[in-house]
Amino acid sequence: MIDLRSDTITVPSAQMRQAMAEADVGDDVYREDPTVNALEKGTAEILGKEASVFVPSGTMSNEIAIRAQTAPGNEIILDAKAHCYLHESGAPAALSGVTCTLINGTRGIFTTQDVKAVLRPKNYHYPPAKLLCLENTHNFGGGSIWPLELIVDVTSVARNANLNLHLDGARLWNASAATGIPEKEYAKYFDSVNVCFSKGLGAPVGSALAGSEELIDRARRFRKQFGGGMRQAGIIAAGALYALEHNRDRLARDHINAKHLASGIADLPGIELEVKDVETNIVFFKIDSMPAKELVEKLQQNRVYVLALGPDIIRAVTHLNVSNEQIAETIDIFKKILIK
Repeated sequence: MIDLRSDTITVPSAQMRQAMAEADVGDDVYREDPTVNALEKGTAEILGKEASVFVPSGTMSNEIAIRAQTAPGNEIILDAKAHCYLHESGAPAALSGVTCTLINGTRGIFTTQDVKAVLRPKNYHYPPAKLLCLENTHNFGGGSIWPLELIVDVTSVARNANLNLHLDGARLWNASAATGIPEKEYAKYFDSVNVCFSKGLGAPVGSALAGSEELIDRARRFRKQFGGGMRQAGIIAAGALYALEHNRDRLARDHINAKHLASGIADLPGIELEVKDVETNIVFFKIDSMPAKELVEKLQQNRVYVLALGPDIIRAVTHLNVSNEQIAETIDIFKKILIK
């Protein structure tokens, strides 16, 4: 089986499992778990922030960030295909009571003009805008990377409008691996940053939210309120800590494999794919020779798993459990199915 549905399907290595089995643990709600404390300290240092808090999932991390920086009735601004909006079960409204104003970006990336266009004058008829959210890399932008200079410009406009700033950096590690720009250089423009350990880094569980001491202290309250207070969490934090220390440097290999896959299938009959748009480990393409669901089923019959995200859209994601040889095999299987 060659599973390209997501980088969330990665499984821990024997070395990671050993680190988890041998982890020192304590009660994390009491801040007494030494492994969690080490992970939070290390994550904050990499991101250039004062503190971070370990949470079970990226969704919880994003939603704690929203709750900690807004009040019910406020407005947040984000891309129309942002994970916070599309794939977190309506949590901004349900958990924080905020409305979402959407920007139709290009592959998840928008401009200063886009932000200015949705900013309204102060008027008690309107919900007060409090938070601007960016996603880097952008999942539904096909793993697209925000240019740093555009982040500088967009966040400057937001600051001038008195907005707080949140970065959904679930795959920020991939952006840094692809560009060579340190994570802290991206992170310094934001009040809060979410990073994930259970995608490309290969840990079984966990994300973290980073920011100022004051913000993270507030975030801990909402982590508890949302049901994310954990006890001997060092067992899972050890997997995340191992991933942070050992698996960041290898992400470039996933990007090479994604580009190889894209180049190998782009010219096949029925496939519409811009190879230049594959910047990290995510490959999106259109299929017009058959329904996406049908191609997914045919690939599965040949032991290749990808994800249909619409009637004609398919996503494939490379990760540490997929080898160069398996990518070559996947390309051959695509050819067998699509070339008559």
